[in-house]
Amino acid sequence: MKMKKYICYIFLATMLISQGCEKDSFLQDGSFSGDNNVTEAQLWANPDYARNFLNNVYATLSDRYNLDGDGGILASGSDEAVNSNSNGGINILNNGTWGPVRTFDDVYANMYAGIRKANMFIEKAPTSPFIVLDELLPANVAANQTYELQLARLVGQAYFLRAFFEFELLKRYGSFVIVDRTLTVNDELDKPRNTFDECVAQISKDCEDAITRLPLSPSEWRTTDRGRATGTAAMALKARLLLYAASPQYNSTNDITKWQAAADAAKRIMDTGKHGIYTSYPNIWLWNTAGAFNNEVIFATVANATNTIEQNNAPVSYDAANGRTNPTQEMVDAYEMKTTGKPISDATSGYSATAPYTNRDPRLGFSVLFNTASVQPVVAANKFKSKDVETFVGGKDGLGLNVNATKTGYYMRKYLSESASWAGTTTTIRRPWIFFRYAEVLLNYAEALNEAQGVVALTPILKALNDIRARGGVAMPALQTTNPAGNGYVAPTQIELRKRIHNERRVELAFEEHRFFDVRRWKEGETTFNGPVSGMRIVPVTATTFTYTRFTVESRSFTAKNYLYPISQNELNRATKLGQNTGY
Repeated sequence: MKMKKYICYIFLATMLISQGCEKDSFLQDGSFSGDNNVTEAQLWANPDYARNFLNNVYATLSDRYNLDGDGGILASGSDEAVNSNSNGGINILNNGTWGPVRTFDDVYANMYAGIRKANMFIEKAPTSPFIVLDELLPANVAANQTYELQLARLVGQAYFLRAFFEFELLKRYGSFVIVDRTLTVNDELDKPRNTFDECVAQISKDCEDAITRLPLSPSEWRTTDRGRATGTAAMALKARLLLYAASPQYNSTNDITKWQAAADAAKRIMDTGKHGIYTSYPNIWLWNTAGAFNNEVIFATVANATNTIEQNNAPVSYDAANGRTNPTQEMVDAYEMKTTGKPISDATSGYSATAPYTNRDPRLGFSVLFNTASVQPVVAANKFKSKDVETFVGGKDGLGLNVNATKTGYYMRKYLSESASWAGTTTTIRRPWIFFRYAEVLLNYAEALNEAQGVVALTPILKALNDIRARGGVAMPALQTTNPAGNGYVAPTQIELRKRIHNERRVELAFEEHRFFDVRRWKEGETTFNGPVSGMRIVPVTATTFTYTRFTVESRSFTAKNYLYPISQNELNRATKLGQNTGY
């Protein structure tokens, strides 16, 4: 680990924070530094500096829209998508060259930097008599504003952030070195990793320490503070953690009590009544006009104003966008039929191979741009102009048109704003990266409850799934225990229900980084990620009719070692006791 480097890094970051927010030449304790240097004692004695130190812990979080500097997202490292840049760094996840000297999405150093900052805040904040915020909660009564409660809310945020950073290490590397205090150069820094169970216990404890200190949900914060951590955010993190811990990747004996613990953790959030399913699926990621997230969002990054998401992912005819994320045919096939609620593989579903996008789950159109789909970008004249996507061979967005054109016959639609523009008049739109949203909580609950209890718990399982499917603008047929008039779905066995839950998760959470890790925790990587991914070659017959031919886009490689990330050789050179993950 780069612990010595981290010490210097945090000291430098602290100095930069203090210099950036300095209001005058005098510190809160009355002393005058005479220059821009601030001592540690002065830092924690100044309310602006100390509070901004916590903001700097939040700054460790970053959105996931561009992992390689060229628009690559983790979906292209799974069977959800192909990256249109054949030379993109993300391709090492698929071609068998991923290893200690060729890493991707290596967050190891950054997460430890965040953990160190969180540790410093947890230790130092209680020593500062000036650190309390002048925060206003909706229930802004004197009892909420005592020094002790304000300090607790601040420290609770640091506990949540530390737990978040720890989980990011756990889900990638399988275990990590637990560091729950600020280390110095005098400490032993070359340590072996803790066990998986020890890491789970540590993260769980940090989540509980956060829950007991934080406002329950975003609505308890004033509007301007609603990006901060909450009790429900810590609950969501713990629910996801326990779901992973119960899954086959880590629960080889299928200990049912672990699945039940995961279900209970998700139900804990549901029982608060503080979150729900937002009415508009495409707009979940937009910062609303009231200056806050919608009720489905549990925790997210700041909502940055950007148009790079569109530049990187829109079809190539849209002002020379890069069209980076190309959904696979396997991803498209996962969307059911709107009219029957059945998978397209069901002969009675109503699916037509000659009209493959007709009457499909509306989430297909919200997430994927297919041939003849329409989006309305703002053009230079700042007016909306409808443009149909042409992914057919010879179309303006079609296969083989140029190096950036779709490799699969599809482009990603999710996250793109119809109001963004980047040629002529530039228009940026505020969007966060959402780490936790309520739909995932319901899916976590359904999956864990099915694994713990099976069809005995069919009613609450189906209710969780149907609450998602009933979202406004989606309104998919409810899954049922019977099959009236050819509608609904019969789920007489735990195995069949598991398949349906997994598919609902795949569709609802498409391109949100869940599929990449879900297939791993289900221990299905060798079959699901190891082999070809497909596209659709569309050839026009007339102006309005086409032929559709499935084809192999590329073959993928996934072996047993790829369930976990490799630890960078640079880290191993610094800390030999870490140990490499098996197979690398």
